Amino acid sequence: MTSLSKRLLTAAVGLALVACANAAGGDSPESVKVELKKKFPDRQVESVRTTPVKGLYEVVFAGRQVIYSDARADYILVGDMVDVKSRSSLTEARIRELSKTDFNALPLDKAIKLVRGTGARKVAVFSDPDCPFCKKIEQETLSKLDNVTIYTFLYPLTQLHPDAPRKSALIWCAADKQKAWEGWMFEGKLPEGDGKCPTPLADIETLTNKLGISGTPAMVFENGEMMSGAIPLEAFEAKLSAKK
Repeated sequence: MTSLSKRLLTAAVGLALVACANAAGGDSPESVKVELKKKFPDRQVESVRTTPVKGLYEVVFAGRQVIYSDARADYILVGDMVDVKSRSSLTEARIRELSKTDFNALPLDKAIKLVRGTGARKVAVFSDPDCPFCKKIEQETLSKLDNVTIYTFLYPLTQLHPDAPRKSALIWCAADKQKAWEGWMFEGKLPEGDGKCPTPLADIETLTNKLGISGTPAMVFENGEMMSGAIPLEAFEAKLSAKK
């Protein structure tokens, strides 16, 4: 049995249970939210809304967790809701929507700014100086972009790379931050100095927690979409050019 078939079978069984439990109908998202708060007092329910399936409600908990519930919160479904006709996951689409952020609300003054060409297209990149995939995306993707403004937020993952905070401070405290960043990412050369100046590293860590970013590289595009990993140039270009 294929992965999709297993997901569809699991969903079908769950939906059958929900349909039986909600034969009476007459409920609303607000009443579902009230029931959920009673039964899950330790969880923050951010939103409840109807789904294409009668009697089944989409629930979003804090942390962008999407689950499904019947009207009385007696049954909970955890997993993907799949549109059989399009073979697409409505759950994944919703999570992508929830993951969007307001690009203009980012504290861009706490990032290293690089402008190429007109600088018309914009992207924010959260990067760790000791992350191999961060170096890969710098060398193979970001360096080949034109007409773009790149905001690099230094986000050292201390548990994985204990020396990354020191390197980040050295780069941030350099007279030419962008030159120092490129010198390290392309040539492995750190700038001179002691790295003892006020840095935004703590503020950036707080920001990543708020955005749900836990790894590097992570990108926020101008249209609010977020992606992670060493994205190939062609895919990156497509995201940069996507409409807001």
